[in-house]
Amino acid sequence: MRRAPGRLVLVGHPVSHSLSPALQNAALRHVGLPLVYEAIDVPPAGLDDALRRLVAARASGNVTIPHKEAVGRRCTRLDPVASRVRAVNTFRIGDDGELEGTNTDVGGFDALARQAGALRAGARVAVMGAGAAAAAVLAALERWTGARVTLFNRTASRAAELASRFPIVSRVARDAEDAVEDATLVVNTTSLGLRTDDPFPVALHALRADATVLDLVYRPGETAWVRAARERGHVAADGLGMLLEQGALAFEWWLGIVAPRDVMRAALAAAVVPR
Repeated sequence: MRRAPGRLVLVGHPVSHSLSPALQNAALRHVGLPLVYEAIDVPPAGLDDALRRLVAARASGNVTIPHKEAVGRRCTRLDPVASRVRAVNTFRIGDDGELEGTNTDVGGFDALARQAGALRAGARVAVMGAGAAAAAVLAALERWTGARVTLFNRTASRAAELASRFPIVSRVARDAEDAVEDATLVVNTTSLGLRTDDPFPVALHALRADATVLDLVYRPGETAWVRAARERGHVAADGLGMLLEQGALAFEWWLGIVAPRDVMRAALAAAVVPR
């Protein structure tokens, strides 16, 4: 077991919707560690001050929107996965007091895809979005045998920049429907779906009948896009499976002990019951 951190936190803006505290605190109680994982809302202008305080407290934690890339730039050390993604979703303080980062979203997405039966050789994948989550998905997809990716983002220049870093991207689509035309797997990495009045990332009528739908967003009762896709006969899943695995991998990286995944899964299941 590693030396226990002084604090465990989630850093983001906003963070009130996050279920990470539910799964991490259940795990901490199960293994008997006297720590509480807390979500702290940090606007972009306050990130540097917050990180200084967290380093001084020898904190470990997770990072979510909109700070993943910024925290990656502020880390003294990145592991190969975080370096590939150029973003950090998990950090800790090294024995020398320096900020270290990794990215467990890559392993989290891989687990989600496996659970949905989407990890297949020769998959044709449409990725919606071009932020840190999209980069993590691409880092996972480039390990798949023969996968080809079409990328779409509303800001075409961001999609082009991300595509230039990942040769697995065969083209940048002109619009969302163009992106999914031939896709056997469609992945939403944008924040669309967090709010009940959000539009769908792509219209369902544009999907192939056999396309699998993965939405990295999660909400109690699932996102409207996932529910509608399943009603049309698609295999569809939201981001809870990814949240569970990335959280378990982070727990193990911080503490050096095996994460109690069954306990974390049960905590998530209880937390997402619609109220």
